[in-house]
Amino acid sequence: MYEFKEEYKIGIDFIDEQHKVLFDIADKTYNLLKNEFIIDKYDKIVTLIEELQQYAKFHFTAEEEYMKSINYKRMFTQKIAHDAFIKKINDIDFSKIDENQDEYILSILKFLNDWLVEHILKSDKLIGK
Repeated sequence: MYEFKEEYKIGIDFIDEQHKVLFDIADKTYNLLKNEFIIDKYDKIVTLIEELQQYAKFHFTAEEEYMKSINYKRMFTQKIAHDAFIKKINDIDFSKIDENQDEYILSILKFLNDWLVEHILKSDKLIGK
């Protein structure tokens, strides 16, 4: 369901590759939602969130270092957006996941979808220009 398409490329290979990984995490999350054979998804949800936390930090650090190296004028705005993403992911209340697991997965997917599409197409694309 989640696929890194040509339109998401920003023209900087290592960033495009890292964005693909974020799409892969979103795709794994979607597949977990659709998997009817897993009754209790709590542990898998936590694992995906932890993977997202770790990878997002890695990716944002790499992207920010690149922006710094090219004296990117919009770096401060990007850093604010990155920090907000990390805060949102770090503020997840794991005790609430168990109440309605599929609903929680949907909320993660909505957040990821909005972020991936909006941030890459509107903000990250400008880095490559």
